[in-house]
Amino acid sequence: MSVLVFPGQGSQFQGMGRRLFDEVTPFLENEQEVDRLLGYSVRQLCLADNDERLRQTRYTQPALYIVNALHYFQATAAGEHPAYLAGHSLGEYTALMAAGAFGLLDGLRLVKMRGELMAEATGGGMAAVLGLSAESVAHVLDEPALAAIDAANFNSPLQTVISGPADKIEQAEAHFLAAGAKRYARLPVSGAFHSRYMIRAADRFSDYLKGFSFRPLRLPVVSNVTGRPYPAGDPDKVIRAFLTAQITRPVLWQESIAWLRQAGERRFSEAGPGQVLSRLIADIEEALTAPSALTS
Repeated sequence: MSVLVFPGQGSQFQGMGRRLFDEVTPFLENEQEVDRLLGYSVRQLCLADNDERLRQTRYTQPALYIVNALHYFQATAAGEHPAYLAGHSLGEYTALMAAGAFGLLDGLRLVKMRGELMAEATGGGMAAVLGLSAESVAHVLDEPALAAIDAANFNSPLQTVISGPADKIEQAEAHFLAAGAKRYARLPVSGAFHSRYMIRAADRFSDYLKGFSFRPLRLPVVSNVTGRPYPAGDPDKVIRAFLTAQITRPVLWQESIAWLRQAGERRFSEAGPGQVLSRLIADIEEALTAPSALTS
C-alpha cells in the first residue's frame, strides 16, 4: 500500500502531461466537455502555452488539476492501490476526486472558480523562507513591522512560505536573512494565498460550494487544514467547510506527512508533474528519523 500525493501551484511547467493526454481513457472520454467548460483547450495550454498563461492562477489551477488527474488515472491503471491520499493546496482537489467525493468534471468546475476568485485577490505576495524552523519564522513574524504577514505553508522542517501585502513581503526579506535564513525566495504570485487576505474569496467560494453535492470518501484524504484525515460526517457539510477554510488557512504539509508516517505509511508516490512534494517529503522524513528526533 502507498500514499498518493498531488502537487499544487508552483509545480506546473510547459509540456506537463505530454505523454498522458493521448493515453488516459477517462480524460479522452471527457476532453471535449473539459474544453467546453474551460473555454479553451487544456491540452494546448499545457503543451504549448504560447501566451504564458500557465503563470496565471486562473489558468494554472485547472491545468494542474487535470494533469494531476492524468497521473492518478495512469497510476491506478498500472495497479496502484493507495491506502491514503493527500494533496498540497490545489492538489487536495485531485485527492478528493480520487477518493470519490466528486467526479472529474465537477472537480474541474470547483478549481476553475477557485482559481478565478484567488486571481482577483491582487496586491499580495508570498515568499519561501528556507533554512529556518517554523518556530524561528514565527518569532520573526512577531516583530511589529511584520504584523501584516501570515504563515501560509508549513512545507518541511526548514521551509515555510509566508503571505501578505506585496510591499510587506518585500520588506520582510531583510528581517529573515538577519535571523539566519539561508534563502528568501519571493514567489511569482500576485495574491496573498492561504492568509487572512483571502477571506472575501473564501466567502464567495463558500457560496459557490452550496451548488454542489459531495459523496462519502472511499479512501481517507489528509486535509491541509488539520494535517489529519477528513472526519466522518455529512460529506456536504464537512467537505464544504474544509474547502472553504483551506483558502485562508495555512497548508500543514509537514504535519500531514508526519501523521501519515505515524499511521505506518512509508511509501509515498507523487501523482503530478515534477517532484516538488517528493523532495519535501524526503526532508520531512530525514528530520523525523534523525537521532535527535528519535531520542526527544
